[in-house]
Amino acid sequence: MPDDDLIIRPAQPEDEHELAALDRASRSTLSDVSPEPPAGAGVFDERHTPGQYLLAVLGGRIVGYVRQVPPTPLAANRHVRQIQGLAVDGAVRGRGVGRRLVEAACEAARAEGARRMTLRVLGWNAPARRLYESCGFVVEGSLAEEFLIDGSYVDDVLMARRLLG
Repeated sequence: MPDDDLIIRPAQPEDEHELAALDRASRSTLSDVSPEPPAGAGVFDERHTPGQYLLAVLGGRIVGYVRQVPPTPLAANRHVRQIQGLAVDGAVRGRGVGRRLVEAACEAARAEGARRMTLRVLGWNAPARRLYESCGFVVEGSLAEEFLIDGSYVDDVLMARRLLG
């Protein structure tokens, strides 16, 4: 299926079931620190609303998502957005879907007046770090051994990209 048929669009409430299935299928200790949600759990709640998600749709099927939100409710950093979730279906990885999602999230944040996009990525997640770096993100800091995952201590790497001027 040609990737030029890829559509990036905002999530809708009716996308929840398919989005939750993609989220469960893409979970990995490479990228996830939170416990796996219970079987049948959705993704939307009072803190995770459809408006925070952009979806990648190919052939009528959701093949990826990115979630970007203000990192805090404080007015003092209203100019910042944070990517708090990115997943791409394994069947289409390596075809630019992740890049399109990251760029779409940055463009949406810029349209809302944001000046910076930030994110946190596990130090051992080399594929994600390469993707973010290729999209213009730079490492701004690291929290050494922040997480203990499967018996290994893993750094939490803080990355950011300027969106305006």
